[in-house]
Amino acid sequence: MAKELKTNAARLLSQASVEYRLVAYPVDEAHLDAVNVAQSIGEDPERVFKTLVLRGARCGLIVCVIPATCELDLKKVARAAGDKKVEMIHVRELLGATGYIRGGCSPVGMKKAFPTFFHSTATDHSTIFVSAGVRGLQLEVAPADLISFTKATVADLTQ
Repeated sequence: MAKELKTNAARLLSQASVEYRLVAYPVDEAHLDAVNVAQSIGEDPERVFKTLVLRGARCGLIVCVIPATCELDLKKVARAAGDKKVEMIHVRELLGATGYIRGGCSPVGMKKAFPTFFHSTATDHSTIFVSAGVRGLQLEVAPADLISFTKATVADLTQ
């Protein structure tokens, strides 16, 4: 892969000797959702995971990584995080809190290490796709490696 496409998330995985593959796709600013990304890279949306950032009443910011076609169940997320209530952060808070923008938020390389939760179906696949930290680039990586690297918890997070 060309050097100019290597993101901070990719560099961090390389430094940790985590194998991955970078997959570029054309960005459609009107359709930044993960289902569109899956279509753009020709992959099953169940293998393309979106990274969502939430705020817990007690635990602060948390990161959830779920399949493109799924919706979070806030009660399940709160239970997994050991909190009473969680809510999505506003998109305008995303860059300041994580260093990433909407459509390019990766679970790897955020400004701080936040508690991270992967949906339980991630481990059903030999590899999954997550954002590489910019729009137009995905990381294909073994879920076990990604879960280990991010020190994540696996849980049922969706409706």
